Amino acid sequence: MRSYPFLVGVTGGIGSGKSTVCRFLSELGCTLFEADIVAKNLQLHDAEVIDGIKTLFGSEIYSVDSSGQMHLDRKKIAATVFSSPEKLGVLNNLIHPKVFREFQKSVLDAENQGVKILVKEAAILFESGSNKQLDVVVVVVADEQMRIERAVQKGLGNHEEIVRRIALQWPQKKLIEKADYVVVNNGSQEELKKETEALYFRLLSAASLACNNL
Repeated sequence: MRSYPFLVGVTGGIGSGKSTVCRFLSELGCTLFEADIVAKNLQLHDAEVIDGIKTLFGSEIYSVDSSGQMHLDRKKIAATVFSSPEKLGVLNNLIHPKVFREFQKSVLDAENQGVKILVKEAAILFESGSNKQLDVVVVVVADEQMRIERAVQKGLGNHEEIVRRIALQWPQKKLIEKADYVVVNNGSQEELKKETEALYFRLLSAASLACNNL
């Protein structure tokens, strides 16, 4: 028995719909920690991360507009790391320990605020080892063709680029094997919302068993 929050990870490959599942969970009352957004903020505001990225990709990877706003050429980084696993590894080692620390701060904040369920959304939850921080992990999956179409519609790349990105990610089968819960997202948004609501009540039950506040 222990106190809240109950820590839930949500992950899934590109185009799976994990962000939508997290949005629905947030609407149902969960507190959301978006690891990928935290990572992006670190890339623009953390001096150590910025210096490391410049060393990896060249100082021209950053630009500053007329208002003094810093910008990072994420498309160039993506194109480079997808063909260089070594650079991807160095980039992840630069950023993810800092994301871990930010998540720990969020856990403490959630505990102080009496949050019951804290959801961590992350694209590479198992790959980064951050699943070890969590009570359970939810994996969102979908048919590959559907994932490709969704990712293209979101402007994440053309068909060939998305296929390459999928090939570099963990196979869905491997994610499913490690998951505590699996959400299959092959239908409509309304169907996904119902699936997420069912998941939410399962998580509440799991939280009540694990934590001593109920």
